[in-house]
Amino acid sequence: MMRTYFFNTFFLMAMISMTACTNLKKVQPWEKGALAKPEMTFDGDALDNAYVEHTYFSKEGSSGGGGVGGGGCGCN
Repeated sequence: MMRTYFFNTFFLMAMISMTACTNLKKVQPWEKGALAKPEMTFDGDALDNAYVEHTYFSKEGSSGGGGVGGGGCGCN
């Protein structure tokens, strides 16, 4: 009985959260200017990225390949 109550409550909460996500509005063209600002990028500061890259290849003894993921097995 308690298990059924927990499942029903969980299912109800999941359905409520899914319907809340469907009511999101699309970004209008005039609102995209705020998203294109440099501080909104994933890369962050270019100088800081260059410093981190330099430190990485100085320690590893190789350069490049910082943006490529995966191993040598070919299962990227």
